[in-house]
Amino acid sequence: MKLSQYKYDFSPDMLAKYPAENRDESRLLVFDRKSGKIEHKIFKDIIGYFKEGDVMIFNNTKVFPARLYGNKEKTGAEIEIFLLRELNREQRLWDVLVDPARKIRIGNKLYFGDDDALVAEVIDNTTSRGRTLRFLFDGDYDQFKAALYKLGETPLPRWIRPKVEPIDAERYQTIYAKVEGAVAAPTAGLHFSKHLLKRLEIKGVGCAEVTLHVGLGNFRSVDVEDLTKHKMDSEQIFIPEEAVKIVNTARAKEKRVCAIGTTVMRTIESSVSTDGMLKPFEGWTNKFIFPPYEFSVANAMVTNFHLPYSTQLMMVSAFAGYDQLMNLYEVAKKEDYKFGTYGDAMLIL
Repeated sequence: MKLSQYKYDFSPDMLAKYPAENRDESRLLVFDRKSGKIEHKIFKDIIGYFKEGDVMIFNNTKVFPARLYGNKEKTGAEIEIFLLRELNREQRLWDVLVDPARKIRIGNKLYFGDDDALVAEVIDNTTSRGRTLRFLFDGDYDQFKAALYKLGETPLPRWIRPKVEPIDAERYQTIYAKVEGAVAAPTAGLHFSKHLLKRLEIKGVGCAEVTLHVGLGNFRSVDVEDLTKHKMDSEQIFIPEEAVKIVNTARAKEKRVCAIGTTVMRTIESSVSTDGMLKPFEGWTNKFIFPPYEFSVANAMVTNFHLPYSTQLMMVSAFAGYDQLMNLYEVAKKEDYKFGTYGDAMLIL
């Protein structure tokens, strides 16, 4: 497959600027791969496609307030910091992105907060925009983390809205988020409400939780025409024994196993035995899925409508079939589905 095959007619007005009023009342396009049937539903109708013993796999990563605004020493120039990853807890070292990066050099000090409550020193250059910061703070680790998060802002992608609003603190987070470490939300999970999860539980649909801490690399553009030459950034994943038992029991009974989002699909496809069973794992994955690809674990998935040329679009095309997915996107456009993070969803069976 080639990058140019993942272009489709797209305009910014197709993007959802805000989420649906209620999480489970976004729209849902349902596609059955065997029959080719397409249905148009409301997301909470998803319960009708699952039976007792079926399993949904969720990514329980939690988004932290990763965007900070500060000033450079001496010049007072405004800078934006995007926290990527904590490198060393004791030394308070973080990998970050800096904007504008051109004048931020090793040795510079950066100040955050109205009273300069937080100070950071640049100790290394990692990429053109990347830096390693050492935060200078007198309190203990919990106090430092509290100060960092008080100053931080929900890392809503700029292409949704230029300004974050109070609604985003709650809605740019799944209701089952537990394990902090993501700088972007696993968006397919945003459609689930507590009420819907309870209804699924009562029906006997199992729930398995894995973790993939979504990094900015998940959204990095593909800049090579030959997809085999694209390299994904590594992201941290955890597949606990409990999730493995739930998923493999359902697979052994030939039940429906549904990956909730592309991050879940990447996680479970990163640790599979030769007989197609899920294996426990703790580590990192840079798995890039595009056609042709033989999926091992899930036989259904929930996903949002993704942007042209995105790695998420490529993965979903491997699962749904390339021609079928491109047709589904044309159908979605005609039916005025909303695309992107806060947009509508698709269930592929």
